[in-house]
Amino acid sequence: MTNYIDGAQLQKMLLAAAAVIELHKQPINDLNVFPVPDGDTGTNMSMTLNAAAAELRKLSGATVSKVADTAASAMLRGARGNSGVILSLLFRGFSKSLKGLEACDGKQLAQALTGGVEAAYKAVMKPTEGTILTVARISAADATEVARKDNSFESVLAVAVESASASLAQTQFQNPVLEKAGVVDAGGKGWLFVLETMLAVAQGKEIELPEVSATPSREQADFSDFDTENITFQYCTEFIINRENQNDPEKLRAFLFELGDSLVLVDDEEIIKVHVHTNHPGKAMEEALKYGSFATVKVENMKLQHSEKVMSEADKGDYVARAEKQYGMVAVCAGKGLANVFRELGADNIIEGGQTMNPSTQDILEKVNATPSEIVYVFPNNKNIIMAAEQAVPLTDKKLIVIPSKTIPQGISAMLMFDPEADAETNTETMTEAMANVTTMQITYAARDSDFDGHDIHAGEYLALYGSALFGSNVSAAMLLYGMAEKVAAEGKEFITIFYGENIDEEQAQAAAAIFSEVCPNAEVTVIDGGQPVYYYLISAE
Repeated sequence: MTNYIDGAQLQKMLLAAAAVIELHKQPINDLNVFPVPDGDTGTNMSMTLNAAAAELRKLSGATVSKVADTAASAMLRGARGNSGVILSLLFRGFSKSLKGLEACDGKQLAQALTGGVEAAYKAVMKPTEGTILTVARISAADATEVARKDNSFESVLAVAVESASASLAQTQFQNPVLEKAGVVDAGGKGWLFVLETMLAVAQGKEIELPEVSATPSREQADFSDFDTENITFQYCTEFIINRENQNDPEKLRAFLFELGDSLVLVDDEEIIKVHVHTNHPGKAMEEALKYGSFATVKVENMKLQHSEKVMSEADKGDYVARAEKQYGMVAVCAGKGLANVFRELGADNIIEGGQTMNPSTQDILEKVNATPSEIVYVFPNNKNIIMAAEQAVPLTDKKLIVIPSKTIPQGISAMLMFDPEADAETNTETMTEAMANVTTMQITYAARDSDFDGHDIHAGEYLALYGSALFGSNVSAAMLLYGMAEKVAAEGKEFITIFYGENIDEEQAQAAAAIFSEVCPNAEVTVIDGGQPVYYYLISAE
């Protein structure tokens, strides 16, 4: 019986959990009931856990606290989709509860599981029963109850697994859609896999881990295209300070801001990490000594090394563009045509992603930091990306505002209402209101057979959504277009824009436009080559 675990054991548990989720991601994906091609819960959970695994493999001899913190930090930045974000939050609360511990017993495990649940529920605006949150909450509560009588790590975790399994089975009856389909919640199933794997490791069972790719990640960016005369500040100065007093790091930030550019300062209770380009690295380090002793120092002459690869890819993620204007915008979309539309509307940076391609919090953070403005608006344009974008808010020094656009047309309508003369709050309110005035229609394909919301759907059929609801399926896209056009006409919409995807040619797109022009003679119909994958048509009506 394992009464407690150390850092090495927790490390092994989490690496094994990442491997198991990777192996079972498709069965988890298949539990998604909605028939659109977005069954990616398992994929998102796997990618989130693998972000942690990549960092955990670098550790040696770490405590439970260090292992948990490393995993949580990596998952926070690597979180993809709502399921990945919630998973990262569960581990964020888990790590905070284990802070400072070298080992973990049963009571501490129960506290950590409870801390994870509290962090996740706090972040989710409208928690829904019958999801991963339910499974995590009930299993943590039962683990806490048994920990009052038995302080064995293995005993408490075994009860958590048993409870999670039972509560997962009940999710089928807590959600009408799941009940009709006869399946359990996909995210809850993923969480059960994580707990079961941790228990197997605690019991001494061997979990076969997949081979780690031998292909090295790119560690440096190329400066060869830069003219040395364009380098205003010559020395790339980086250091980590061990905090030894209560001096306010914001004063150091202000000092370094005046001393150079490309400043990034990140601090926690133990260290202060600094990256700055300056002509006076000595002054920067002398000021830094007021906060503690140096753990690491690196100074590089960028003019001498401008043609060499001297900036690590990790630092690139931390790079923050100097503000050259008040407002900037970042939009998520897939398709060259859609990207051009957002750029024409003022987007500084585009993140390639959307349905089935959810960018991570780190992906979003890098584009936000690369935007040369004080305030950055992010348009996720997909409901499964909103939480990942919101996770980036505390990770950047810029003021990041997430406009919760759930579709491409919503994002476009919001950006059209942006006023560079208005204040941030007014713009946020105006753009958010604009999204409510646009109706989004989408035609994709059915990813699986399903009896959903009264519709008998067969894999491969055209599948139409009107707003957030399923409109219908048919072997004929034209029949669906006619039906949606009639509904648009009944609602009196005046402006219709059709974005056609990569698998639709211009002739087909014009035929679709002709249907709307015929059924809605008083509406202005516009056709744009969006080039988007997955969706044959994205249609907005206002």
